[in-house]
Amino acid sequence: MVRIGVLSYQGAVSEHIDSVRRLGMEAVKIRDARALEGVDGLILPGGESTTHGKLLVKYGLDEAIRERASRGMPVFGTCTGIILLAREIVGSDQPRLGLMDIAVERNAFGRQVDSFEADIEVDGLGDLFPAVFIRAPVVRRVGPRVKVLARWQGDPVMVREGQFLGCAFHPELTEDTRIHEYFLGMVEEAHSHRAGK
Repeated sequence: MVRIGVLSYQGAVSEHIDSVRRLGMEAVKIRDARALEGVDGLILPGGESTTHGKLLVKYGLDEAIRERASRGMPVFGTCTGIILLAREIVGSDQPRLGLMDIAVERNAFGRQVDSFEADIEVDGLGDLFPAVFIRAPVVRRVGPRVKVLARWQGDPVMVREGQFLGCAFHPELTEDTRIHEYFLGMVEEAHSHRAGK
């Protein structure tokens, strides 16, 4: 069975784990590099991006994730997770993984009190998706290999580059599991590829 790791420093960790388990996959909490060894894919949840970045460095997970990513491990970042995945963070040099050729701006939709929900169109999902935006970042630049899967008011809010997937919103805070299902499809594809199927 495919095993998904969920970075467990902050954010809606249990909600991500529940979403993965509802889709019939195994989910485990990840706090250090050793735990990362047995997973086929990784989810980076929301939280505070500066704190997350510092903890990744403190526990050696930044280099461990980059190493696993270089061998094809899919990574899915939501809200803070997409900030960690970004190569560039507008106006900040905070620690990050830098795995996706995108530039993001933190808190681009305002503060906590400006949080909102919106039904958005996501490429390939069919019906509109109920997106929850909480102090959400926005993608300001995408590289040539980055595919924009969803926009809100013209700005990219869901992007994919190869084995990396990023959302500015929180799919784990809804009952709709289609975006997790999309990511698990990416993981199964990578898993099958490594197994030579």
